[in-house]
Amino acid sequence: MTEITLLDGSIGQELVKRSGDRATPLWSTQVMIDHPHIVREVHDAYYRSGATVASANTYALHLNRLERVGLENELERLVKIALRQACAARDKNGNGRVAGVMGPLLASYRPDLQPSVDTARRQFGALVSMMAGSVDLIILETVSSVLEAEGALSGTEGFDKPVWLALSVDDDDGTRLRSGEPLTDIRNLVDRFAPQAVLINCSRPEVIPAALAILKPLGRPFGAYANGFTRISEGFLEVAPTVDALDQRSDLGPEIYADHAMSWVAQGATIVGGCCEVGPGHIAELYRRLRAAGHTVI
Repeated sequence: MTEITLLDGSIGQELVKRSGDRATPLWSTQVMIDHPHIVREVHDAYYRSGATVASANTYALHLNRLERVGLENELERLVKIALRQACAARDKNGNGRVAGVMGPLLASYRPDLQPSVDTARRQFGALVSMMAGSVDLIILETVSSVLEAEGALSGTEGFDKPVWLALSVDDDDGTRLRSGEPLTDIRNLVDRFAPQAVLINCSRPEVIPAALAILKPLGRPFGAYANGFTRISEGFLEVAPTVDALDQRSDLGPEIYADHAMSWVAQGATIVGGCCEVGPGHIAELYRRLRAAGHTVI
């Protein structure tokens, strides 16, 4: 059968849940500052569940987010803490890869706030430099517009390890980015920057098949990892939101989520996993289903 890369699931949301602390605009970064050992626990849990990639807790580590609370001088130190925890879990597991994860510079699901390509190139490039010696690959996550994609990808130019581009699509229409642009508009950037893989992330699982049908002809490995939110609420689109503005679905347990993910594999996806609200139990069930279907998890 097929070789499938099994990503982990939610990192940020899982950290917030395990900490039991009140949600803050710093999200998982605050948990890492207060309880760094929980980061390692989360990575260990996903490796035990069968995941082969540890997504470092670096999604929200951007200068502007830290500037809001006077922690801008702590950026590099926090990146190192996140990578150290992920690498330790990988080494204990005996195999697997560590992904340096980078989310949108200003806010998730807000392509209207995207800075210029030149600004994005500098900021993403600085983060790549901080991560380069510790990671096995880079994932650019929750990219919601063509401009966001260009800025993020331009910051990885010259990086000599794999770069995966993960796009987020409309809650009701998988053929469109969250910006409203057709997903097909990403083709020119994929041809220009040649990311090793193109994925859909942090989108409702029901809209992913339509998106994958568009990614498949791009000639790159493709896949998906969906979220478990009911939808992205208006409250979460405000400045410096907290995650309690989002509602978790009650109808997306491990078996149902695995049904969705196995349908993506049937479409040709070779990289699957989970995003926000998809936890170790979901990944364990997906691992079981992949193996039962005869796939090799790599």
